[in-house]
Amino acid sequence: MSTILYIKASPRGPRSHSIAVADAFLEALAERDPEIIIRTRNLFEDDLPAFDGPTLQAKYNVLHGLTHDPEQFRAWEAVRRMVEELKMCTGLVMAVPMWNFSLPYRLKHYIDLIVQPGLSFEADGDGVRGLIPDKPVFVAYASGGQYPAGTAAAALDHQRPYLELILGYIGLKDIRSVRVESTLASDAVAGESRNRAIAKAREMAKEF
Repeated sequence: MSTILYIKASPRGPRSHSIAVADAFLEALAERDPEIIIRTRNLFEDDLPAFDGPTLQAKYNVLHGLTHDPEQFRAWEAVRRMVEELKMCTGLVMAVPMWNFSLPYRLKHYIDLIVQPGLSFEADGDGVRGLIPDKPVFVAYASGGQYPAGTAAAALDHQRPYLELILGYIGLKDIRSVRVESTLASDAVAGESRNRAIAKAREMAKEF
């Protein structure tokens, strides 16, 4: 039985273009496989573990082969559970808007929690290896402008390049995506872009 982890990184709910596309993708998946399990993590509603002093020290303890004190152990266990959730799912779906040419801060918080030595990656003299078993990833991006490859605007896009780099770093290489562009344009232009993205997402769900 397939289990999809659905990461919502927008606080805009039904007004969110990225969530609308990701939801359409999941609806198409459920039509194909009614027994699919979807576990949703809404980053703007969930109480994510703090990435604070004890958590950071626990990370350094792992890097330097040190042991945790009780507070650090509790902090690291909370992080470990987040990573295990990602390891155990059979597919990952993400709704990701662009904020200031990059990611929403709550998604960066989530990334800082799950990208951890010994849990999601390991490094030695031979390089870095991701520890998250590879699985299909679908990302619904949304952006107010357009950032086509080969243009000056592409240099401003720190949304997709960074996210796909960090997912690959922890082992997730099979990434498919759709983008809703020009969301700050007129309702007609944004709506047309959203409808195209939804149609494409539903088609892509057939081979996820």
